[in-house]
Amino acid sequence: MSPRPSTSEVAASVAAQRHLAGSFLDELRAGTRDGPGVTRAAYGDGEEFAHALLARYATDLGLEVTRDAALNTYVTWPGRDRAAPALAMGSHLDSVPQGGNFDGAAGVVAGLAAIAALRGLGLGRPSCDIIVMAIRAEESVWFQLSYTGSRAALGMLPPQALSARRTDTNRSLAEHIAALGGHPEALSGSSPPLPPGRIGAFVELHIEQAPSLVEAGLPIAIGTAIPGNFRHPSACVIGQQGHVGLPRRFRHDAALAASELALGLDAIWQEHEAARTPMAVTIGRFHTDARSHGMTIVPGRFDFSLDIRAYDEAVLTGLETRLHELIAGIEARRGVRFELGPRTSAPIARADPTIRAALEAGARELDLSWCLLESPASHDAAAFAAAGIPTGMVFVRNANGSHNPSEHMELDDLLTGIAVLAHWVRGVGFVA
Repeated sequence: MSPRPSTSEVAASVAAQRHLAGSFLDELRAGTRDGPGVTRAAYGDGEEFAHALLARYATDLGLEVTRDAALNTYVTWPGRDRAAPALAMGSHLDSVPQGGNFDGAAGVVAGLAAIAALRGLGLGRPSCDIIVMAIRAEESVWFQLSYTGSRAALGMLPPQALSARRTDTNRSLAEHIAALGGHPEALSGSSPPLPPGRIGAFVELHIEQAPSLVEAGLPIAIGTAIPGNFRHPSACVIGQQGHVGLPRRFRHDAALAASELALGLDAIWQEHEAARTPMAVTIGRFHTDARSHGMTIVPGRFDFSLDIRAYDEAVLTGLETRLHELIAGIEARRGVRFELGPRTSAPIARADPTIRAALEAGARELDLSWCLLESPASHDAAAFAAAGIPTGMVFVRNANGSHNPSEHMELDDLLTGIAVLAHWVRGVGFVA
């Protein structure tokens, strides 16, 4: 093995990957542009383009490229001991409709650039495989499932997941996987694509999804936790359709009932915020029934989705109790019925202390400006943590939020995050 490079040499080699990272992201945007943003539908054309683009860049670097039964892509720098637990980096390549170019994709190109930087230092082969994983279908907007690709790889897909239908095509997840050459039948057995022990650690780089780093004036953060959640993707209120002139005492107004729920949940959120207990409520869909609504009609049905998240299991349990108490009161007052529909959930994930310490040490040794940050959003790293795999996260500054065309990431900030990744891989993946 070549002499251990200095921290400054690692930083210089990462900086030399500016063209690789910038070119990949530019090509990705151009190939998946949709109006002002990009659309990379899970198991659709845009996501396929992204995975093919990654395969081309990886092949040009002389790395191994494989896909699993769920069509997740693995870019591998082979180690001396191919049977040893691998170090993995990566994120997802799908997007929300007309979203931004960097959500997910920044983490994939970061892993690729980190490998390229370390190879450029002439270190020889790592002690174990180093993998960049491009994960399918992280955005739950498409199949209303959390962490679809990563849970498929880890053998953790819920039994009903392959029957879930994509919201725009109404075709099942199994159909979409099979249509692209995958093998959905292999995902419900006892032999997952990533068997226990295959991955020794997973670190995900991602743009921040609230402007905390912008506010702090810092380029990166080391992640400490990913919130857990419970969700009701297809909830509704059933009231009674009526005439616009109907007096209030005779009304069973589904729209006002849903609005009362929304305001009640916001009040609960304000209580928790005042108590410095982090949580969030999101009502992503909120609408009357387009088949029957009108200006002179009291709505008899109102549809909505609900995501409630927090960083503590006791807090989540308490929030769910408050939700049902709130609903019971509204039903009694307004003579309506709430149908919450299917419930899904995702566990809370905390960064592995050893990985977190190593990432923090790397940021210090590289003389970077950084902070610790709880993620407000869900990430594939949580699925790896739920599988018992040690995980960590690095966040990159983003001025304009996420899931919108205005996502903004300076290439210098991305390279700063890549330097932390490369430092971690050098320290863990090159042992005698």
